[in-house]
Amino acid sequence: MKSSSRHWDAIFSDTEDSKLGWYEKNASKTLELLNYIPKWKGSMIFLPGAGTSVLIEELLARGVKLVLNDISIEALNRVKSRLGNKYKEINWLCQDIGQPIRDSIPDIDIWIDRAVLHFLTDEDDIKGYFGNLKSTLKVGGYAIFAEFSKTGAPKCAGLTLHRYSIKEISGYLDSSFRIVAHFDYTYINPFGGTRPYIYALYKREVYPGSHGV
Repeated sequence: MKSSSRHWDAIFSDTEDSKLGWYEKNASKTLELLNYIPKWKGSMIFLPGAGTSVLIEELLARGVKLVLNDISIEALNRVKSRLGNKYKEINWLCQDIGQPIRDSIPDIDIWIDRAVLHFLTDEDDIKGYFGNLKSTLKVGGYAIFAEFSKTGAPKCAGLTLHRYSIKEISGYLDSSFRIVAHFDYTYINPFGGTRPYIYALYKREVYPGSHGV
């Protein structure tokens, strides 16, 4: 079954955050990679597939500006309710991130994907995802990925996954992206299941064919 707004709306309507299979109490592993980035606090950050992640508050507490994307309006509405007045400066983007971004959004300093890319299994959707990343991320910007590794579970949330290696993610990026850091991490979900992830940080240095900036 392909990921759809109806599927995700049902999950976020019926399940409290702490019972979601990808729920984490803190975003320490993402922050570990962010700390490789000089002066990242105050950046414009894009969160594809943001869901209801605690990462949102952790970033807001550090003075960042956010574009929050999700295919589920239920997820975004839950975040709006949770944040109250804090959401007024957030750009909201409810759409499938595998399709071209249709709304005007600011240029992005950092793209942070915690566990959405692996839900895209159609090759056109995967290429669409990376097209969106490349069209919005500034030269000198950074991209963080946290995806199920090749040894990870084949399904999550009732959906078949496309699991990744660092080599495969690098292959979808172009020559302007340089890997800065990466590591393996085994996440323990709320039900005690082990979920092997890969985490990776890339920097976009120049556009292909350009002479630098």
